Amino acid sequence: MTARIQVSHPGPDNDRPPPVRPALGAVAWKETAHLLGNLPFALVGFVYTVTMVSVTGGLSVTAIGLPLLAGGLLASRQLGRLERARARALLGVRVEEPTPLPGPRRAGGFFPWLWAGVKDPVAWRTVLYELVRLPWGVLTFTVALIGLLVLWPVLPYVVRWLSNVDRLMVRGLLSPSDELERRIAELESDRGVVVDTAAADMRRIERDLHDGAQARLVALAMGLGLAKEKLLEDPDAAAAMVDEAHGEVKLALQELRDLARGIHPAVLTDRGLDAALSSVASRCVVPVKVLVDLPERPAAAIEGIAYFTVSELLQNVSKHAGARGASVEVWRTRAEPAGRLLIRVSDDGRGGADTEGGSGLAGLAERLRAVDGVFLVESPEGEGTVVTAELPWRSR
Repeated sequence: MTARIQVSHPGPDNDRPPPVRPALGAVAWKETAHLLGNLPFALVGFVYTVTMVSVTGGLSVTAIGLPLLAGGLLASRQLGRLERARARALLGVRVEEPTPLPGPRRAGGFFPWLWAGVKDPVAWRTVLYELVRLPWGVLTFTVALIGLLVLWPVLPYVVRWLSNVDRLMVRGLLSPSDELERRIAELESDRGVVVDTAAADMRRIERDLHDGAQARLVALAMGLGLAKEKLLEDPDAAAAMVDEAHGEVKLALQELRDLARGIHPAVLTDRGLDAALSSVASRCVVPVKVLVDLPERPAAAIEGIAYFTVSELLQNVSKHAGARGASVEVWRTRAEPAGRLLIRVSDDGRGGADTEGGSGLAGLAERLRAVDGVFLVESPEGEGTVVTAELPWRSR
């Protein structure tokens, strides 16, 4: 099986209406209601838009012209929101809401906020939408009304054709379809993933310290206290307690080393990915071949993500794959001006890795996606597993 983790966004392919049928069903009635409502909504939007543009255009030579234009465009945004809601309810068009404009404080002051409002592309597209809607609203209202009265046999087909034009207009003029809006939405989603991941890591470290090294050190302190009390009364028992405490110290130190390695291993900082991945591979339960071919070390953040990605994938090989061997390959490609860091971890195990089966692959994919990475799993049953990860390259 092959699984690719990706974000699913609503779009034209998954909000397409059902096929047209001669009988007037619920969808046809909603489309007819939308066409009949086009005229009153278009009248309101056209009158407001023409008035706003005329008044603010005439006052643009005065001090209040630009603030009035910014406020008028902000109100145009609300008209666009209303039209998107109407299309969503009656036409089933799922269009994401544009990113809200920042307030004066977040924009860096009144004048930066004023300029951002004046050149707002979302508002200007809404202005264009309202200007072209009036003749279209008259046409659709007239055709839908006549169809309700005399064109019953073909009414579903007529309203579907007209509604599809409405769908195209909404997606083309009221959708936040420009690259900047799409990128902002992705970054907001990825920021949430990064925050959740960091919080989960902090809770894990706190739990490991509380349940592991801290509990062991408390027991060690109690043991040394008892040994101190028995030092004069029973030296042999005190020596046995000290010896036991010495063993506890070694275990506590090992747990602390393991915890520090889980946060950021010293070998990665000192010697880079090649030595760090070789260290991880040596702890795997199956033989692992490691090949790292990098012209230079990447940025510390990218290097750390690559290390923990390979570490978690090799843990999956040890726990779930049932493999006889595995391999790790890391190299840099020049697919972009800055390049990409590619990682491939493969094994000859039982295959059938499932991104939804609790193996941690879905969470790993989210972490990579939060830094513009790509995650691909190829795992046919009985033929082993190949996981390919791709990260943006940033030099130190």
